[in-house]
Amino acid sequence: MTCNEPPTPVLRRMPLTELPAGTSGRVCELAGEPSFCVRLREMGFCESAVIDKIAGTRMLICVLCETRIALSDAAASHILVEPL
Repeated sequence: MTCNEPPTPVLRRMPLTELPAGTSGRVCELAGEPSFCVRLREMGFCESAVIDKIAGTRMLICVLCETRIALSDAAASHILVEPL
């Protein structure tokens, strides 16, 4: 990289619980027990899916595939996203 090139933006991965309400994120990774990750995928939380976080800290409300989903903070902490 030369001095004239703009820096490459670095997207920070974070748990869905840390994504600010009113913003969107792309699922990067699902963490936790394999059976739990399978259940999240069945609900639509697949890698590369886009999530809109509507509200919440202890209980989150998200929009995924045009469907509102409520998640506990424990479940949401296993979904790693990159802010969009």
